[in-house]
Amino acid sequence: MSKRANGEGSVYQRKDGRWVGSSYVLRPDGARVRKEVYGRTRAEVNAKLRELIANTERGVPMAGSSWTVDTYSTHWLTNGAATLRPATLSNYGWVLRKYIIPSLGDVRLERLTPAHVRKLHLAVQATGVSARTTQLTHAVLRSMLSEAMREEIVSRNVGTLVRPPRLEKSERRPWSGEEVAQFRTISVGHRLHSLFELAYSVGLRRGELLGLRWSDVDLDARLLHIRQTMQRLGSDHGRVFGPPKSARSRRSVPIPESAARSLELHRASQTAELQGTDRTNALDLVFTTSLGTPIEPSNLRRDFEALILAAGVPRIRFHDLRHTCASLLFERGVPPRVVMDLLGHSTLSITTDLYAHVMPTTLANAASAMDELLTEVAATVRSEEHDG
Repeated sequence: MSKRANGEGSVYQRKDGRWVGSSYVLRPDGARVRKEVYGRTRAEVNAKLRELIANTERGVPMAGSSWTVDTYSTHWLTNGAATLRPATLSNYGWVLRKYIIPSLGDVRLERLTPAHVRKLHLAVQATGVSARTTQLTHAVLRSMLSEAMREEIVSRNVGTLVRPPRLEKSERRPWSGEEVAQFRTISVGHRLHSLFELAYSVGLRRGELLGLRWSDVDLDARLLHIRQTMQRLGSDHGRVFGPPKSARSRRSVPIPESAARSLELHRASQTAELQGTDRTNALDLVFTTSLGTPIEPSNLRRDFEALILAAGVPRIRFHDLRHTCASLLFERGVPPRVVMDLLGHSTLSITTDLYAHVMPTTLANAASAMDELLTEVAATVRSEEHDG
């Protein structure tokens, strides 16, 4: 029999006939310790050793180890959650540091109970935040424990045994067509007028607008290709450019003629702004600062709020421009499936759930259309009877 290489473990048969295998495995603190496994046959022991060695190579400590919520969260963010988008990963890390670790950090992972989860809910709610924050904290814990189950570190996910707090649906207040026109009158002289116009006429997300490149703009065909977003992930990570939110968010959308004209004027203005200076638009971004650098989301918010005040329209969030776009389209009778594709929602149910408040208008339009159709049919039948 050939000699095993380092890290492959060793296997031998005891005098009582049982087989024993041993190999160095990973502990939660990063150290390695020798562990033995037993079986009735060499093949059984070899299979157990292969599993131990594979887990160690993947950075997964041995089952039944002394993982705490705190120590495992670091492992999870580094390994198990590595496939998440940068913005999502940053948000998960913030929730862990802000709420989960202070409340449950010292608890052994395998000793977590539903009572611990309920304690976490109460701790988050005691800070005075919204129910949405408590729900998000619950979701992060549940996601982390799902990975721990896949790694066979815990036998159950207690996050699935406790119901997260229910959210009361808040009434969104998008702008009416008249309010959009009122805002547009004031914003038309602003250097980012075209950005605001795309937000309420096409429904692009803030990150999609800030990450939009001129190479993604086809003014001849009046199309925008959404291929990149820009997010601010805090002082530790800065601005991050990445793919759109989901596969359906990566899309091509038509733009109204007025928005296309606005983009043409914006491009000429941007070129003139940088001409004759050593500043360049190195990232090919459609919307930049006067220095050609990416726009900070916080600065965009301040500009938006100042224009709202000057226009005298109801105060809304920047994201509500997206809701305004959808609501106005529904009021015009545009089908939900078309609105879904325009906004880049992953499912039709998201679109209909978000904009149920404007669906009665759409349904009324459908009823009117049916009335017109039946009236025409009845008139045709009477005419045929008369001719006969």
